[in-house]
Amino acid sequence: MSQTPAARPADEPEEAPAVRPRRNLLKALFLRLGVLPFLLAIALVMFTLLSDQFLTTQNIVNLLRQSVYLILVSLGQMLALVTGGFDLSVGTIQAVTSVVGAQAMSSLAASSPDAVWLAVGAGCLAGILAGMAVGVVNGIGIAYVGVTPFIMTLGVQSIGFGVALFLTGGVPVSGLPAAFGETFGFGTLLGVPVPIAITVACVIGFYVLLDRTALGNYFHAVGGNPKATILSGISNRQVLMMAYLLCAGIASLSGLLLTARVDSGEANIGGTVALESIAACVIGGVSLRGGLGRVENVVLGAIFIGLVQNGMNLAEVGSYLQMVVLGTLLIIAVISDQLRLRYFTRA
Repeated sequence: MSQTPAARPADEPEEAPAVRPRRNLLKALFLRLGVLPFLLAIALVMFTLLSDQFLTTQNIVNLLRQSVYLILVSLGQMLALVTGGFDLSVGTIQAVTSVVGAQAMSSLAASSPDAVWLAVGAGCLAGILAGMAVGVVNGIGIAYVGVTPFIMTLGVQSIGFGVALFLTGGVPVSGLPAAFGETFGFGTLLGVPVPIAITVACVIGFYVLLDRTALGNYFHAVGGNPKATILSGISNRQVLMMAYLLCAGIASLSGLLLTARVDSGEANIGGTVALESIAACVIGGVSLRGGLGRVENVVLGAIFIGLVQNGMNLAEVGSYLQMVVLGTLLIIAVISDQLRLRYFTRA
């Protein structure tokens, strides 16, 4: 005797035809970009309601100006994360670059007042080399000695900040040539602020590096499956060394631009940038397990961090509470990373 299927209870609502496509779209968006689009939408609505100045042209331009320094550091942090590690010393690199570059610049400007651009160029070079020296130490320790990225970069962070404070005695380095700040801090190039123009060029360069070159593929491969890269004849040590060198180089550039903006060498210039850059990368969809990350998403993640800080400042949220919000965002991003991994594993 055949049985007819049970009828749906009268109080059980039927799923609307449009619900499943919307759910699939949200899932695809989440897998592609992570939690960023959802957090960005919430932040835009919230801060627009809290402040009438939030969406003004002046504030948007100010937001972009403030975000360029974090964008640059986040690009370098992305390389470390993609290769399966991270760099806690990016703030130290900014500080060492700022202090060494400012001291060299001010000394040369005082001894040769007529050679302003020679002093600026030599100071920038000295700062970049000092910052990249930190990257060399990180790279050797992680790639060749085998120290874990957490311990290595945490130790270097402490050493670097100590050296920066020793060199300055805790006092900002002044006497920089006016041309340095006027050009790299507040100058414009074809109507575009110089820091923004430099950042755009770096973003394009990193996009080409990671998506269009063999080295970019090696970064992803080392982070995704290091054993397979060894079998393929790729030197994991050289790839890791290059990752931490590039990370230090771009963090040094950010340190110089910050020095130009504040017009002094500061030993505490990058105190919170390590946490902020990791948060920007993870919110932008970079996997903490390595092998996964896109430049454009990291840029949006860094802008989002700047947007949240800008919105909280306009809403007069205290600095201590801002630290709570930033930590909460990082935890949400890590949970999001776990969920995305589960979806990818099931697929």
